[in-house]
Amino acid sequence: MDADLGALIIRLALGPMLVAHGLNKVFGPGGLEGTERWFAGLGLRPARLHARLAAGTEIATGALMSVGLLTGPVAAGFVGLMLVAGLTDHRGKGYFVFKGGSEYVVLVATVALGLAATGPGAWSLDHVLGLDYAGSAWAGAALVGGVTAGLGLLGVSYRPGLRRRARR
Repeated sequence: MDADLGALIIRLALGPMLVAHGLNKVFGPGGLEGTERWFAGLGLRPARLHARLAAGTEIATGALMSVGLLTGPVAAGFVGLMLVAGLTDHRGKGYFVFKGGSEYVVLVATVALGLAATGPGAWSLDHVLGLDYAGSAWAGAALVGGVTAGLGLLGVSYRPGLRRRARR
C-alpha cells in the first residue's frame, strides 16, 4: 500500500508537469510560433514540425504517466524528450538548472525510468486493466528505446549551424 501511494505521488508530480510543458509550448507566450522560433534557434529542422512533435509528445506521455497507463513504453518517451532537451537546450551549461544546465532533464528521465522499473502502483490504469508494462526489462527497454529515438531524431533533424528563423 505504501509503495502504491508513493508511485501515485510520483506519477502525479511527473505526469502533469510534462503536460504543462507541452501546453506551454502551444498556449504559452508566443504560442506554437514562439516555440518554432525557439526550436529553429536551437537548430531543430524543420522547427514547425518539431514544435508540434515535442508539444504533442509531452502532453500525451505526461497524461499517460499521470494515469499510469503503458508505464514502461511511456517512460521511453520521457527519456527521449529529455535527451533531446539535454543535448540541444541544456548542452554546455553545466549541471545545475539555475544556470540552464542538465539537472532538470536528468532528474525527469531517471524518475520516469524508476517508475518503469517499479511500476505505476495499484492505483493506475495498468493495474486496473491487468497490463504489466513495468519491471527491470521495461526500464531497460525504456532507456534503450528513449535514447535510440532521441538520437535518431537528432541525427536527422539537428542542424545547430543553421540559425535561420522559423517559418512564419
